Amino acid sequence: MNCIQVILTIDVDNLPGNFQEILKEEQEVVAKWKEEGILEHLFLRQTRNGAVLIFKDLSEEQVKAYMEALPFFKLKKSIEYFPLIKQF
Repeated sequence: MNCIQVILTIDVDNLPGNFQEILKEEQEVVAKWKEEGILEHLFLRQTRNGAVLIFKDLSEEQVKAYMEALPFFKLKKSIEYFPLIKQF
């Protein structure tokens, strides 16, 4: 199975005033991805400055396109993509 790990760090020092609205939109998008079966895992970072997402059965280019549509993408400080091979 093809997996892509994404580590998203948001710029917590420059959050907009409507952050709670953006958070709600973010949760809706992530829930949709889980329903569609493309998002295998979502882990929030203990520092509360981002998340680790594991996508499955998508190319890196597809994952990048999904991430660019994510509401928190506009708040990103950094983003890293790591193609993974799941060992059975």
